[in-house]
Amino acid sequence: MTWGLRDATLADMTPLQFTRSVRSLNRIRHIATVLTGHGFGHIVTRINLGRFVPVWMLPRKRAAARADTAPASIGRRLAEVCGELGPTFVKLGQMLSARPDLVPEDVLKELRTLQDKVPPFDTQQAMATIAEELGRPVTECFASIESEPFASASIGQVYRATGQSGEKLVVKVRRPDIDTTIALDMQILAFLAESLEDLMPELRAYHPTVIVSEFEQALTRELDYVNEAAATTRFAEAFADDPGIRIPKVYWDLSGTRVLTMEALAGSNIDTLMGDHGTETSAIDRKLVAQRLADCFMKQAFEMGMFHADPHPGNILVDPPASIGLIDFGQVGSISDEWMDELVVIVYACVNREVDVAIDTLADMGAVGAEVDRQQLHRSLQFLLDKYHGLPIRRLNPSTLLTEFSEVIRRHDVTVPREVVMLAKAYGTVASVTASLDPDLNLLELLKPRLKQALSDRLSPKAFARGSALAGWHMLSIARHAPGQLRQMLRRLGTGEFRLDVRHQNIDQLISELDRSSNRLAFSVVIAAIIVGSSVVVSASTELTLFDLKVQYLGIAGYVIAGVLGLGLSWAIFRSGRLH
Repeated sequence: MTWGLRDATLADMTPLQFTRSVRSLNRIRHIATVLTGHGFGHIVTRINLGRFVPVWMLPRKRAAARADTAPASIGRRLAEVCGELGPTFVKLGQMLSARPDLVPEDVLKELRTLQDKVPPFDTQQAMATIAEELGRPVTECFASIESEPFASASIGQVYRATGQSGEKLVVKVRRPDIDTTIALDMQILAFLAESLEDLMPELRAYHPTVIVSEFEQALTRELDYVNEAAATTRFAEAFADDPGIRIPKVYWDLSGTRVLTMEALAGSNIDTLMGDHGTETSAIDRKLVAQRLADCFMKQAFEMGMFHADPHPGNILVDPPASIGLIDFGQVGSISDEWMDELVVIVYACVNREVDVAIDTLADMGAVGAEVDRQQLHRSLQFLLDKYHGLPIRRLNPSTLLTEFSEVIRRHDVTVPREVVMLAKAYGTVASVTASLDPDLNLLELLKPRLKQALSDRLSPKAFARGSALAGWHMLSIARHAPGQLRQMLRRLGTGEFRLDVRHQNIDQLISELDRSSNRLAFSVVIAAIIVGSSVVVSASTELTLFDLKVQYLGIAGYVIAGVLGLGLSWAIFRSGRLH
């Protein structure tokens, strides 16, 4: 799959170069029209896409500046835009709904309503994809497979099947040509993100290009089912000795980039436990389920360094009395050893109300910029910790805590790594589920011994020796290569080959605007010259002729040409939205 390597780096393309592709032109026109129709015409104009908006929508584009700017209204209109623009934008909206560190809570609530409302594609196409991907007929792969999918989403759909040995299976099949569709949309999104950062400085705090880059990486992983199969296998190996946690087995001989075949786990959706307490749930030990679920996700973070990033109730199955099954590993996060070291310190500092330690650790992670007011950040975090200190565990709402913490870091422009946000959101979801199952479960008490052990492991002599050995290797590498690199630099300096490259930020936009202005000015001079020349010709002697035509007729023709050109220039300026 090569679509992740964008053609000729779209980031370097001007709008004119970008729209040379007919498909790109049509798609970006559709995007500009939808944005304008939902009250974002002022953004369309500011990023120089106003020329793609149909003429009859111009009044709506000018009225967009008066659109309701309340966060809830913006969120609702954004959700409508994503839903109308199709699967890629729906996925983008869903990803943004999981980023409380970047998006206000009122907007998040609206984006969370986005669902993959995509009708299933034809089963014959799915069977053809299976046969092509696995290299043999479907009848040789499965003893039977249902004719209708039981789940359908924007990227693929899922069938129930039976293996040749009678085992129950689920088969995920990717939509035909979905990678091509997403590739085009990702190019356009990258272009739009850079335009937003270049032309709307007030939006740079939301890091549009970072969001799109992270989204592309996540979507690339989700498109290739081999990634999900590998993640599922790794989780299965990690919990192989835990009888309370079940992970589906991956059938690698029946899986590939576009097809994923897994074991069908027994059990009911955990929603049945969180809802009614009827006879069908009476055989389930709710307290033990909550305990095992909490232990499962703590093990993922502290021992595996890898975690299920979408643990909503639909992805958790329960089989009596307390056997838990985890499914759908399409969204998986990973935490490096370095980040885990910092996270352990941050969590430990927060538990012990050491705000300065937490802020310094965030700075070590690169999350606190040079312009952040640390005193204000300290006050906000201290207030938040004081608010929840000593609060009974029954009264602690993890979702509310995560929302308030995200509001603090967003207000102070603290940029937390995406994986850390995903981890916090996953644990917030798990905490909400466990609190619903067992309100008396104290997650903080479960967390403290793991924190102490993790901190002890990272400060142990063994860890120190390992870090010292790594630092020594780096120093040795520098000592080995530095003389040769210095000699090479001096040689280039002596031969005149040494050069200093200076890269200008945002100068391309300035050059483009200067070119546009100079072209319009030159066009205006040409029009003025035609008018002056036509006036001279019209006022000339009536006896002058050219090819048996009176010269005055040429003057009149000049007036007509000048008028047409003038109207064209006026229309271009009007369409640009820059009359003032």
